[in-house]
Amino acid sequence: MKRISAFLHPIARTIISIALIFFNSGLLAQKTLSFSDEVYEEQIKTVQLYPNMGGAQDFLQPAATQVAQQNLLLEFDDLQDQRSNYYVKLIHCNFDWTRSSLSDLDFMDNYNEYPLTDYQLSGTTHVRYIHYRFQVPPVKLPGNYLLMLYRDDVKNIVLSRRMMVYDSQIGLTKDDLFIGQGALNRAMQQFNFILDYSDITILNPMETVHVNIRQNQRWDNAKFNLQPSFLRDDQSQLEYKSQDDSRQFSGGNEFRFVDFRSLNNPGVNTGRIIKSVKPYELYLAIDVPRAEVAYSQTKDLDGCFIIDNIDYGEPATTGNYLYVNFALKTGSPYEGDVYLVGKFNDYRRTEENKMKFNAASGMYESRQFVKQGWYEYQYILASKNNAETVIEGSHFETENVYEVAIYNHPFRPNADLLIGYYLIPVNPH
Repeated sequence: MKRISAFLHPIARTIISIALIFFNSGLLAQKTLSFSDEVYEEQIKTVQLYPNMGGAQDFLQPAATQVAQQNLLLEFDDLQDQRSNYYVKLIHCNFDWTRSSLSDLDFMDNYNEYPLTDYQLSGTTHVRYIHYRFQVPPVKLPGNYLLMLYRDDVKNIVLSRRMMVYDSQIGLTKDDLFIGQGALNRAMQQFNFILDYSDITILNPMETVHVNIRQNQRWDNAKFNLQPSFLRDDQSQLEYKSQDDSRQFSGGNEFRFVDFRSLNNPGVNTGRIIKSVKPYELYLAIDVPRAEVAYSQTKDLDGCFIIDNIDYGEPATTGNYLYVNFALKTGSPYEGDVYLVGKFNDYRRTEENKMKFNAASGMYESRQFVKQGWYEYQYILASKNNAETVIEGSHFETENVYEVAIYNHPFRPNADLLIGYYLIPVNPH
C-alpha cells in the first residue's frame, strides 16, 4: 500500500485512508467472540496450541497442561509482509465453555494483556508470511480457558483457542471391560470408569462434579456433563457405568492421510503437482467411500497434522503454502452436505470445508490452501436421515484417544475448577 500511495495525489491518499478507516471499523463491528477454536481472518493459517515439553512431536498433544507445570505454546502464520501488533488475553470458562464469573485478578497475577514479540519472516517461499510464537502465561487456578488473540483493539479478534489447565486431585480407575464388542454395538465405543475423590472434600458431588469426554481432540462431537450411574458416598467414589448411549462414541475409522512434506517428490496418496503456477497446485489420489469395507488396522495420528519441509529445512519459515485438491468419488450425491475435516481445520463445518459435488465427474471436490506437511483427514456427512459416518464407516476396533476432564464447582472460588484430566487410549496399536 505504501508503494502505491507514494504516487497518489495527497487528496487521493486522504480519501483512501478515510475509506480504510471505515472499512476496518466495519470489520470490527462484525466480529463476535466465539468460545471455541475459531479463526476470524482468512490470512491467519496453521494455528497450533500445544504443551511445549521439548519433545519432537509435542504439537500432536492436546492443549492441556498441569497448573504446576504450565508450558502451552501458541504458533500460527500470518500471510502478510508486515508485522502486526498482536495481543493475547485469557478468559476463564465454566465446564461447558461459557464465560465464568471470575475477574482477571482471580486467576492472573499480572495485567491480562500480553504482546506477541516472537516472530520470524518466511524465507524464499511462494507466499510470504510471518510466523508467530507465544508462550502462554501461567494462571493461578485450574480450569477451562479461552485464549483470545486480537490486533491493536480487543474488538479486533483474530483467533480464539480453547485450553485446559488441570490439577490432579481426583483419581480415575478405568474398567477393563470395554463396551463395543457386542453384536449390537459394533460401531460404537464406550469405557466405564470410577472417580475417587477421597483426597479432597466435595460436599455435594452429584451437583458440583461435571465430567466431559472428547475423542481425538474433537470438540464437535464432545460429550458434556456426563451423569454418574452410582454414588458411593462412604467410599468417596462416583461410578460411570451407564449402558445407554449418553457416553457412547462412534468408533469411526482410521484417518486417511497424505504426505507432501516434499514438493520435489510428493509422498503417499498424492497425484500430480502443477509447478507452472505459484503457489503450486497439488492433486491428491482420488478417494472412495469405505463404509462397506472391512476394518483395516493402520497406524495414524488420530487426525492430527505435521508441518514439515524435508526439501529445505526449518519448516516453520521455509514451508510453502499451496492449493491441495481433494476428490471423493461417489458416483451420485449424498442426501446432505459432505465436509472435509481434520485437526488442520478444527473439524469445522464451514463453507470453506464443505465439498462441492461435480456431476460431470461424479466426485465431491474441495480445494484447500494449506502449508507443506503430513495431513490426516476424513469425510463426514451432515444429514437429517443418515449418520455422519456413512462415508468412512465405523468400527469398535478403531484406535482412538479419549480425554476425560473432571470439574468441581466449590463454594470458593465460585467457578468450575479442572481437578482431573486423563488421556485414555482405546485399542492402541
